[in-house]
Amino acid sequence: MTFSSENRTAILKQMEKEKYDVLVIGGGITGCGIALDATTRGMKTALVEMQDFAAGTSSRSTKLVHGGLRYLKQFEVKMVAEVGKERAIVYENGPHVTTPEWMLLPIHKGGTFGKFSTSIGLLVYDYLAGVKRSERRTMLSTDETMEREPLLKSEGLKGSGYYVEYKTDDARLTIEVVKEAVQQGATAVNYAKVEEFIYENGKVVGAVIVDEVSKRPYKVYAKKIVNAAGPWVDSLRDKDHSKTGKSLQLTKGIHLVIDQSRFPLKQAIYFDTPDKRMVFAIPRDGKTYVGTTDTVYKEDIAHPRMTTADRQYVIDAINYMFPSLKIMVKDVESSWTGLRPLIHEDGKDPSEISRKDEIWTSKSGLITIAGGKLTGYRKMAEIVVDLVTKQLQQEGGKLFQACKTKTMPISGGHVGGSKKLSAFIEEKAKLGTHLGLTKEEALKLAKRYGSNIDRVYEYAKEAKGSMLPLYVFLQIAYAIKEEMVTKPVDFFIRRTGALFFDINWVKEWKDEVVNYMANVLKWSAEQKSNYQKELKKHLHDVVVTVEEEAAEKVS
Repeated sequence: MTFSSENRTAILKQMEKEKYDVLVIGGGITGCGIALDATTRGMKTALVEMQDFAAGTSSRSTKLVHGGLRYLKQFEVKMVAEVGKERAIVYENGPHVTTPEWMLLPIHKGGTFGKFSTSIGLLVYDYLAGVKRSERRTMLSTDETMEREPLLKSEGLKGSGYYVEYKTDDARLTIEVVKEAVQQGATAVNYAKVEEFIYENGKVVGAVIVDEVSKRPYKVYAKKIVNAAGPWVDSLRDKDHSKTGKSLQLTKGIHLVIDQSRFPLKQAIYFDTPDKRMVFAIPRDGKTYVGTTDTVYKEDIAHPRMTTADRQYVIDAINYMFPSLKIMVKDVESSWTGLRPLIHEDGKDPSEISRKDEIWTSKSGLITIAGGKLTGYRKMAEIVVDLVTKQLQQEGGKLFQACKTKTMPISGGHVGGSKKLSAFIEEKAKLGTHLGLTKEEALKLAKRYGSNIDRVYEYAKEAKGSMLPLYVFLQIAYAIKEEMVTKPVDFFIRRTGALFFDINWVKEWKDEVVNYMANVLKWSAEQKSNYQKELKKHLHDVVVTVEEEAAEKVS
């Protein structure tokens, strides 16, 4: 059965007939990583996600596979070493979704970083993180710094550190991990919400899962259940009556997207604000995006929104570091808001919030993983599956294999390693132009889909007579048939990133894409109308703050 949204019902029906070794709840990067690790060790694995894959935190990050430089400030040496090495693994296993990006760390008089401490810090970082020779840091003079990025504030500038971070498409990284898990034998389905747990003799043995599209419930049984629901882990612990000791504290981060014509950033920058917070400004696909904020969040978890204060904070940060730009609210094309699930322990001061990942098992046997980072997803999965393996074996289960994901390419990453990627993209882009794509379109698709590009191109046979141009048709046809796109927002946000980075393309093609999806997925008139409204609301929310929306409603 292919990983198609047309098969969702059949997949859920099949899940009811099986008994799994492990059921993973949560289709963010953590849950998808766990599913991939478990299935490749020989476990019968299922994964359910109540929204779309990567719909929570995993599509709303700063889109960097961090090397952990900021942990050096807290002297978390072990964390830097682990995260730095893990970053290289994530890159090699999926070079089409992760790219090295040289980052400039400007040093200003009175700023957080001094020239000496930055130089030493980056040197230690290179050593701890095992950075390869070609990507080790260099220190730049004031003139060299301004040459690399002329928009920078020159007043008080003393030079900069120059080091490598890795840019990623967080949602596509997540999708490729879950696709590889399915390819390797896992069963995964989106819009499938855990309504309640099933118990036998006080132990959790399954879950009642409701298809959010049809509203039909299904009972799925598994020997072990892993709660990897990100910001929702506590709501599942509530259902398990095991929310004690530690709980989540959510903080919110926002990013603004501005067209390069208005913010022509040449070079990714990691800078500190007057209140000593670190902010990134990163060029991507003809845009510049800037973030992030860090504020406690207690509103709607499913749809976090930016406030006027959030937006103004980022605009002020831009104008502080890039004073000639004079960016205003009207320059913001799009934005996104994400939540970080941090861990708070009862009896501790609210300021003592842990950013580390933690795993615990409740009395019923529910395993919960909380906290953690995008960069460390593979290692985190390994630790969780080690625990599942140990528990199953203690209960007399069969022997499972050791972790295999360290050198395993994810879906789309089977290109022969990062060194061969650019030649691969060039070759595949040529094939795309023979099908009728422009060179630019073919390059974009080959970069996005990596070793899956041949499958994408196969859909060209079905494009004849479509109202959609070939470039759009290939993406939506592949997304439905092989990436379980269920709603238009899945396609425009998480499969293409277009709502954030190419909003005009979304506006141009949304009606035709919705019509195509309605036809293929046989939507009722009511479904089609609801999905159109949902997309329209997302288009509105990426530029309008909570307060502005309230004012709109009043007027």
